[in-house]
This record gives sequence, structure tokens and C-alpha cells, in this order.
Amino acid sequence: ILEYIQARDLFPQKELLKEDDALQIPFPVLQGEWVEFLGRADDAIIAISNYRLHIKFKDSIINVPLRLIEGVESRDEKLCHFSTFKQCEEWLKRLNRAIAHPARLEELFALAFHAWCLGGNTDDEDQHLHLCRPGDHVRHRMEVEVKRMGFDMQNAWRVSDINNNYKLCSSYPQKLLVPVWITDKELESVASFRSWKRIPVVVYRHQRNGAVIARCSQPEISWWGWRNTEDEYLVTSIAKACQLDAGPRACRTRGDGPDSSDSDFDSSLTGCPTPDASSAAQKLLILDARSYTAAVANRAKGGGCECEEYYPNCEVMFMGMANIHSIRNSFQSLKAVCSQIPDPGNWLSALESTHWLQHLSVMLKAASLVCSAVEREGRPVLVHCSDGWDRTPQIVALAKILLDPFYRTIEVNVKKRNHPYVFDSWLDCVHQLLKQFPCLFEFNEAFLVKLVQHTYSCLYGTFLCNNAKEREARNVYKRTCSIWSLLRNGNKNFQNFLYIPCHDMVLQPVCHTRALQLWTAVYLPSSSPCTAAEDAMEIYLSPSAGGEEFSSAKNAAQLHLLTYCFTKSLSGHIPNNFPESNILMYFLLYNQIPAHLLPVNYRLQDFFYTDPVIYIY
Repeated sequence: ILEYIQARDLFPQKELLKEDDALQIPFPVLQGEWVEFLGRADDAIIAISNYRLHIKFKDSIINVPLRLIEGVESRDEKLCHFSTFKQCEEWLKRLNRAIAHPARLEELFALAFHAWCLGGNTDDEDQHLHLCRPGDHVRHRMEVEVKRMGFDMQNAWRVSDINNNYKLCSSYPQKLLVPVWITDKELESVASFRSWKRIPVVVYRHQRNGAVIARCSQPEISWWGWRNTEDEYLVTSIAKACQLDAGPRACRTRGDGPDSSDSDFDSSLTGCPTPDASSAAQKLLILDARSYTAAVANRAKGGGCECEEYYPNCEVMFMGMANIHSIRNSFQSLKAVCSQIPDPGNWLSALESTHWLQHLSVMLKAASLVCSAVEREGRPVLVHCSDGWDRTPQIVALAKILLDPFYRTIEVNVKKRNHPYVFDSWLDCVHQLLKQFPCLFEFNEAFLVKLVQHTYSCLYGTFLCNNAKEREARNVYKRTCSIWSLLRNGNKNFQNFLYIPCHDMVLQPVCHTRALQLWTAVYLPSSSPCTAAEDAMEIYLSPSAGGEEFSSAKNAAQLHLLTYCFTKSLSGHIPNNFPESNILMYFLLYNQIPAHLLPVNYRLQDFFYTDPVIYIY
């Protein structure tokens, strides 16, 4: 006899422990959420559920998902004050138990939330898709992207199934794009030579000149100076495939002007294919994210870097990006500086000492270098670091955003492998680009803030586990909701109202540290556009909600002057007929103009929407 297993059986509710029977739960709970502890502090009501910590003060609220809390300790600084030491210690123990590292995947709230949303009927596919639909662009990403970027799948490239069921590399996708003449047997040999078997595979093609971006891990050269013929052949073949699959701009360049026999123009730069093309392929750039010293030091551990002598027509360049340990230390230092109470008097020097903005600057410079090689020089680029799963995807993904306006739309989705601080630093770089090019992104800052929040919140299953293989093995997709159901295209909550679609705009950001900004919406969350509770929306609303005029003509003049200056700063990025109201709204949101400067009937909730999802977390 087959019976449906109900959500209450899979994830049974725990009994509520109240310190005072008169207390009521101060927030609407989510599906699958239940409050375990409810009590009073001296000046607040405190509640701990299986999803969040909620503290309601007289005039403010702290509302934090448990998985966003790294640790709890008792201090003299007054945040939530208890009448007795015993009560304080009891709540400290409760909260520490609540944030303890889960022993099983089923202990994460994302699974309970999904099960209770479905009501236990796990076969209701329609309801599941309504809750969790990520969109076809997520499910069929490989096929859609290959077609969109115009890969020649007949003469230059092919999709290999060698990693079907992740049998070659557990951290790679199942379908890999490689030159058409490279066999699976050769790929197996290459995998034995690359760290963690992360072979060079193509992930992007420039539609106008055919240059590609590929990624991999370091070669296992070691102190012995090992070589692998198939690996050398694959790397040089990527450049040759680009020559065979050159874009229309390369062809036009070669065909324009005087006859090539009478010109000093180097035809190898065009890469335009002909039936008997004999010109040399464009020189491939191997961009190693590490410093030269770090790359050589890895030879002691069996790694290393490519030797240009063995990889003909290739150039190796080192970027000097910090390793994962340095990024982690920098991230921890940044959080410590931003959480100091009160603010440190040496705030700017304290921020500088974290080296966070310096790390972002180097990452943006590396992505800009890849972008320049592909766009301006028409060169294919191969990117790697040590293992190819931290700095490598950061550089590649940023370069794609710089090169291709498609990746600046809401249609694009993001994948995260491991180390949240690495993902945070990448999102921070996207935030820096959004600040520098405010009209060239379809999504707004709230979109990015939501991604940061739900990297940790465990409400959605999108970022659980380390890779696709683990998510499929644990059936995460069918047991959790997708963040893309919230951030999907058409959700105006996360749309940039200044967005101007551009089909060929390449971004050239300023990468200097002095041009970068601390992401206050994330690291100083009191300034975040994604508010934790409805009360916090008051900071965006005019006190004169009933329709009162400006408090003074001086304030009105200030606002118009600021708007004019801001409009001038956007020169070249907005059309002449762009609505002034939209420019004004953008200026207010990005520069946090005080509420009393808002004109009559400008209610920011009409522009920066906070739905129940934002309200809850």
C-alpha cells in the first residue's frame, strides 16, 4: 500500500517553550517554520525558530536567519540585555545549539520549507515547479549558450560526454566543450595531467571575432618537469579551433582594404577561416591567477605552470591574486572592522588594513585583461589558478560580464561551488561594476544583496553542497526551492529602472582601489535596500506621507542641484530623453538622500519593493 508521507512526519514541529504565557510570536512564520523558544529580555521580545533569531525592540527589530550567525558570545555592550545572568546564559546556550553545524542535510531549513510548502505531496510536480522553477535558461544552459554564442559545431567544436555521470571529474559539468578533433581518449590523458582532472574546456565565445575563453586547473609539472603531449595538443588546438570558427568581424577585417599581398597587416590577427587556411592561429594567452613565485612553489606539491617552450604559440602571464587563505583572512578582518561598536575612530585605515578592496581591485584587473585580450586583440584565453575552482571562475565570470551584455541581464544565473567568502568577493566585484555602470545592468543592488543573503540563509537549495554532482546525488533540486523562483525575470522588485539594453557594449571599469567602494548594504546592513522588517522601510519614506510640501525651498534646490550633478556624471550612459524621475529615483537610492529631501508623493516603496520574502529575511 502506497501512502503519501506528510511533511509533519518528515519534519515534525517541536513544542514551543514560552517564558510567559501572555507572549505572542512577533512575526509571521514561514511554511515549515516553528518557534522553539519565546521569552522576554529587559527591553525586547526574543524568539528562536528553526530558521531565525528574532528580537523585537520597542523601535527596531533584529531578524536574522540562523545560518547567517557565525557565533554568539556574552559581552558588556548592550544589544539585548537580560535581568539576570542565569537568563542570559540560558539564551546563549539555546542560540548556540540552534546555530550548531548540522550533522545531516535534512537538518537544513530549506528541506522543511519545501516539504511543508508542498503539503507532503512530493509527486505534485506542477506545484513544485511553481515554487522552484529556475527557468529553461537554467535547465538547458549548455544547449542554449552554445547556440547563442554561435559555436561552429560541425567544423571547429564538439560537446563531449566523457564526463557523463561525472565519471571523469566530479566538480565539472557533465557536458564539456572541446575542439572537434580532440578525442575522448586524449581527454582522459589530459585529465591525468591536470590537478583534480579539471581539463581545459571552453566556456565562452566572442560572437564577433570567434575568440574563446577556456578554463582548467594547473598542470602537474612537479620538480621533475613532467610533460603531457595530449595536454599540449589540446591547448594549442583551442587556438586553432578559434581560427576555424572566426567571427564576422574578423572576416570583414580581412576582406576590407587593399589586397593583403600589398599590406603590412598581419593576417594572423584576423583568424578568418578559409578552406585551406594556412596562416598561424592567434597566440593563445594562458592567464595564471597566481604569482610566478606561487606557481613555481606549487611544483613542490606536484603542480606548476605551463612552460612556453612546450606550448607553442602560447604566452603565459601571472596575475598575482591572493590565495584562498588570504581571502578568508581578509574577509574575517573586514567583518570584524564593520562590526565594531562604536565605529572606530580610524575607520578608513582600519578598512584599508583588511586589504579587501585591494583584492577586489586585482580581481577586476585580471578580468579586464582577459576582456581586452578577447575583445581588442581577438586572442583566445585559458585561465587557471591552482585547482581551478576559486580564482579561476571569479576571473572568467567577471570577464564574461564585461564582454557580453547578456550576462548583465536577469536571465543569467549564478553557480557557487565552495567558500562563501570567495563568492562574496565575486558578487562585490559585480556590485562595483553596477556602481560604475548604473544603466547597463538589468538587475539592481537588491538582486545582488539577495544572492549574498541566500548564500548563507539555507532557505533555498540553490547553493547547497559543493557542486552539481553532490546536488544531484542528494536530490537537492526536487527537495528544495530555487532562489531563481524569487529572482526570476519579470520580478520588478529586482529590476534596475535605469537599465538601457545594449547589444555590444563592452565594459571598461576603473580598477584602482581608490575607485572602489565598501559594499555598505552587505557589510553595514543597516543601509541595505533589502530590509529585514517593514519598520525599516521608514528610512526610505518621507515623513510627509500625507502629501505635505517640501520643508523648505532650500531643500528642493539642493535636491535638483544634486540630481543635475548626478545626471552629468552619467553622461554617455543615458539617452537624452530618459525620464528625469527615473534619474532622480536612482540618485536617491544609490546615494541615500535623507528622507526629508524627498519630493511630494515620491514613495520609494513603489520603486524598491519589499515582498513577504524580503520581509521575512
